Formats: sequence, structure tokens, C-alpha cells
Amino acid sequence: MALRKKLAFPKRKKKKSRVHNKMGKAPGTVSYMGNKERSDSTIFNILYNPSGFEQQEFNILDDFLASNRSEKISWVNIVGISDEPFIEQLGKHFNLNPLVLEDIVNTEQRPKIDEYEDYIFGVFKMLYISEEEKVVGEHIALVLLENTVLVFQEVKEDVFNGLRDRITGKLGRIRSRGADYLFFALLDAIVDNYFLVIENLNHRIEQLEDEVYNNPEPEVAKNIQLLKKEILQVRRWIYPVKELISRLIDTENNLIKKDTKLFLRDVQDHTIEINESLQIYREMSMSLMEMYMSNMSNKMNEVMKVLTIMASIFIPLTFIAGIYGMNFEHMPELHYKYGYHAVWAVMIVLFIGMMIYFKKKKWL
Repeated sequence: MALRKKLAFPKRKKKKSRVHNKMGKAPGTVSYMGNKERSDSTIFNILYNPSGFEQQEFNILDDFLASNRSEKISWVNIVGISDEPFIEQLGKHFNLNPLVLEDIVNTEQRPKIDEYEDYIFGVFKMLYISEEEKVVGEHIALVLLENTVLVFQEVKEDVFNGLRDRITGKLGRIRSRGADYLFFALLDAIVDNYFLVIENLNHRIEQLEDEVYNNPEPEVAKNIQLLKKEILQVRRWIYPVKELISRLIDTENNLIKKDTKLFLRDVQDHTIEINESLQIYREMSMSLMEMYMSNMSNKMNEVMKVLTIMASIFIPLTFIAGIYGMNFEHMPELHYKYGYHAVWAVMIVLFIGMMIYFKKKKWL
């Protein structure tokens, strides 16, 4: 008996899930979950008060822990969150809850605000536009302490250069305010950059609208789907921020002063405007696909219309040609001297008459 050969199907490559890195581990375990290559962490520290400022950089954590931060407001910027022992040791120094440290190194963490007795912890997405005109979302975590704000981010590039210039140049009121105002200023910089992102989305929607109307090619449908997916992703990152800012405004925590809450209300207004814009863009992206399908259908109808007119013209001509193409012996017109010319004349008259008729009907 012949043995049946087993069909060999190619094995699918399973996509690595970062969730598996946490499975089986106790809550509060510091386990980096991100796409960036693991690298050493660096601390950029800015100390300031109304009379001056100081900038420091530390590649060794012990050097930072041994430094004297005095009574100045301290902005501690930690770049690189994949060094788990580094993050754990820094968290112990500032008495951060292990669950907070777990969220700091989890780049998939949804935006959130947690209040503790001695500090306020927040996770957000820092968004900007890449060189390829795509929206990039970077994980960022903020911790507000009494005179210190800790900022944890994956990469050195951020949206805080304007804020650094205000501190070093003594521009505005930031040097005369406390750490809670610095916390607000960081949030404000993050939210302000959201406007640049949604402007980019709006520009891309307008470009796709032009392409849908002028050149509805299959590639346009793919671009619409990619844009729709991107808008949904951005909305998932931004939408919770409004509620988080509201929580900061309503909090009774002494770390956020009453006058700072007035500035937070301005950030809240911005988040409301951004969310409304995103909702509009989401609906526009959905209608773009409908317009694309409608234009493609109209284009197909035009093709079918031309083919139908051509078929309608040639049906009577084919009928005449078919009649006189039969091989019967006793067809009277076959032996008529001008029969060939007469048939051509009839066919031409029919063709012209049908064209005039279609023109009057505005089918052409």
C-alpha cells in the first residue's frame, strides 16, 4: 500500500509578545518592556531657583545620589529605562512604590495618574512627527515630589527644549515657581506637541481627499487604511489625558498648589480641543474610504457605460452583417449590383443615427 505523503506547510513565524516577559513574575517586578536596544541610563539634572541655575550630567548613579541638590528645584531627567538595576536603585532612593517602577519600564502602559502620600506619578505618550511623516509615540513617566520632578524617557530626543530655554534664560515665571509648576510645564509641553501631530494628520487627510477625487488608485485605499489605523492609535494615546488632567485639578494633594491648578485648566482645555479634533479626523478617515469606494464605483460605471454604448451601436450592425453572411443560395440581395454599397450605406446611416440619439440623451 502506498503511503500518503504529508503535505509540508511553511511554519508561521510567531510574533514575540512582550507580555510573556511579565508572565509568572510578581507584581512590582522591574522588567523592561520595549523595542529599544538595551543601553545604560544617563541622568541630566537641572537645578534652579530665582537667582540662578545649574546643569549636571551623571552616567554613574552613585555619583548622582551623592550629589548635593540643596533647596533648589530639581528637574531630574533619566534617559534610558532599559537598565533595570539602575531604575530599581533610583526608585529605592526616592522611595518609589515597586508598582510605579514596573509602570516606568513598561512602554505599553496606558496613560495614567496615581497619587501617593509623598508623590504623584504619571505616565504619558510623547508624540512627534518622524522624518517619514509618521506619528511616533515615546513612553514617558513623570514623578512629582516636593522639590523634585523625575522624568523617565526612552530616548534623549524630546519636546522639552523650549522649557529648558525658559529655565536657562529666566524666561517667564518658571524660575520663581515650585516643582508643581515644573510638572505642569512638562505636561503643557507634551500636550502642545499634540497640536503639531493632529495638524500633520489633518494635512495628510486633505492630501488623500485630493487623491481620492483626482486619482482613486488602489494604493490610495491602502494609505487611507494606514491613516485610519494611525488616527485610532493616536486617539488611544491622547484620549485619557483629559481625564488625567481633571484628576490633577480636583486633587487635594498638597504637592499641587491652588495657583498651579489654574494653569492646569488651560491644559485641560487644550486636551478637550485635541480630542474633538481627533474625533472629527476619525470620522473623516472613515468617510474617505466611502468616497474612495464611491469614486471607484463611478469610474466603473463610466467604463460600463462606454462598453454598453459600443455594444448598442454594433448590435444592429452585427445583425445586418449576420443576415447577409448566411450561405443561402436564393437571397435576392446577393445578386444585386449595388447590394454591397447599399448595405454599407444602411450601416453608416444606422451608426450616425444612433450617435445623434445618444448625444441628445446626453449619454455621450
